[in-house]
Amino acid sequence: MMRRKITASIICLILIVSWSWITFADDFTEDEPFREIFSTEVSNAAGSKTPKIEAGAAIVIDMKSGRVLYEKNAYSTRSIASTTKIMTAIVAIEKGKLDNKVKVSKRAASVRGSVIHLKEGEELSLRELLYGLMLNSGNDAAIAIAEHIGGSVEEFAQMMNDKARELGLKNTQFKTPHGLDTPGHYSTAYELAQIARYALGNSTFSQIVGTQSTSITGRSLYTTNEMLGAYPGADGVKTGYTGQAGRCLVASATRNNMRIISVVLNCHSRSVRAQSSKAILDYAFNNYKLYKLLDSEENVGKLPVVKGKGEIVPIIPVEGLEVALTEEEKNSLKEELYLYNNKLMAPVHPNVEVGYIRFTANGQVIDQIALKTNAAVDKKCFLDYYKDVVGIWYKLIKQY
Repeated sequence: MMRRKITASIICLILIVSWSWITFADDFTEDEPFREIFSTEVSNAAGSKTPKIEAGAAIVIDMKSGRVLYEKNAYSTRSIASTTKIMTAIVAIEKGKLDNKVKVSKRAASVRGSVIHLKEGEELSLRELLYGLMLNSGNDAAIAIAEHIGGSVEEFAQMMNDKARELGLKNTQFKTPHGLDTPGHYSTAYELAQIARYALGNSTFSQIVGTQSTSITGRSLYTTNEMLGAYPGADGVKTGYTGQAGRCLVASATRNNMRIISVVLNCHSRSVRAQSSKAILDYAFNNYKLYKLLDSEENVGKLPVVKGKGEIVPIIPVEGLEVALTEEEKNSLKEELYLYNNKLMAPVHPNVEVGYIRFTANGQVIDQIALKTNAAVDKKCFLDYYKDVVGIWYKLIKQY
């Protein structure tokens, strides 16, 4: 009987420890050697088949245009673990001052999982905590940042959600700044890629996530991102790991002036996560090149102006357009101009949207961009009409 009780106690203890590990582990064992994860040899086989990967969900997008180049279950909501910290970091960078000191609370110092071993009452700069957040995936750094910027973890989570809505994300919801498994905390591979794309547009964020190692007050930091230093051109972004989410990785890499963002979610091992990321990044780089389709000041047409001092107004794109295309898409590319009106009434003001230009290949829409007026045209007054009439009379008289 006693032996049964001891056995039962041991089993319960194992289950408790296992549950604790599953619940709180977040990049907790992300310290295995990076270079043994995958071969650094890069495939250059253009036209290669769409890769089959073991990740539960994945996506690859072109940083410039946001075009989706590869996807697998990319629009299904999932737990996202510490990839959450991409949003934590960008909100903190935008709302905070990097050199301000942050005092560590008891709540921050006592959080479990992946930490940088912050102590209650300790003070570090927001900049230092951001490095601890993104390199070592410090959950304690996440709490300290959230309390500093938002006043509380809960208020900061609301700021994260507000930012998600601002970015037009409909299938993302944040409950915490660290991403530990929590009901109602989720996103999709597609929307994580959109968050990363936005964040990488910030030079401070991009510099932090591209760093392999650094030192902050009392600590040496090393990235958990196995792609940095191992995959050619890798320059970000963030790993994640919990029991519900599995191994996750948002990565970015730049080659030949083309930056690609990849996301893999719910991988069962770090090796699978790395191999899956490599496979879909290789696929994108081997099959797509960045092409400039429009310059920001390129005249793409003109519109007649009625009752104006000028007869036409030139129209240009609201911004330049560069898109990743396959060679076959580039060869079959077509452009179509869509205008809201076939003429404009004076006065005409510059920078007024008047339509859009759409690019298609093989019947599929590649991208489109709005068009705007590129000049002002004043409305004619009585004196202008009088001059017109006098001009007509003068020409008639000269003919006779």
